Amino acid sequence: MEFTKGHGTGNDFVILPDPDGALDLTPGLVAALCDRRRGLGGDGVLRVVRAAKHPEGVALAGEAEWFMDYWNSDGSFAEMCGNGARVFVRYLLERSLAAPSGGTLPIATRAGLVRARVEGADVAVEMRRPRLYGTATATLGGLTLPGAAVDVGNPHLVCALPAALDLTGLDLTHAPEVDASVFPSGVNVEFTTPGEPVDGADGHVLMRVYERGSAETLSCGTGACAVAAVALRDADRETGTVVVDVPGGRLTVTVTPDSCWLAGPAVLVATGTLAPAALLP
Repeated sequence: MEFTKGHGTGNDFVILPDPDGALDLTPGLVAALCDRRRGLGGDGVLRVVRAAKHPEGVALAGEAEWFMDYWNSDGSFAEMCGNGARVFVRYLLERSLAAPSGGTLPIATRAGLVRARVEGADVAVEMRRPRLYGTATATLGGLTLPGAAVDVGNPHLVCALPAALDLTGLDLTHAPEVDASVFPSGVNVEFTTPGEPVDGADGHVLMRVYERGSAETLSCGTGACAVAAVALRDADRETGTVVVDVPGGRLTVTVTPDSCWLAGPAVLVATGTLAPAALLP
């Protein structure tokens, strides 16, 4: 089995080329691939398959040739992954599997059609505009924090830390406790503190995230979009640009009246072959 390893601000993925949807990809194999000691290691798997060859992509095959079949590191599905989409696009471009038309490149995902564009060393993807739809709490150890529920094609809970708490001191080795009645399919939980002003941006936020199905990751693209939407709301703005610093680097989120653009580096670091039988017990 061929593979490529890539990352977007430290959010890393195993990329599997499977244009005709022939791979027998199972939750167990995905988890084994993402194992950081016995496998290749990754926050998730990106299967590169033609939209017409995947049951969840076929409805978009007329608009996008390629479907991003994204799996979390525990073998579960996710509706959308912003950093994954950017790395997916980088792979398509570097392997000459696709080329932008009219400045953008469409890809199909479980959350619908996503457009991408290349901005120098960065890749930007246009996703649905984040929708704030309620409030909830997250409990981490003995700390309970209120947060804003945000839909970015997948669910998020954005919790701002009190000024007295240090973001780097949070223990995210265990999943935060959330209300299952509010998030029946689980939720990504973002913890934030304000950053210093950045020239050209309407806001600057520092963020850490615990992703459902993957634990703490160095970055989360959809999480950055959710955080940006909350930061703009708190600034009494409906649109604008927010710089979001994550442990793995810097992302820039631009919320428009109709959508949300996520921009940042997307890097391919290795290619090779693997033996699936060696990964599974």
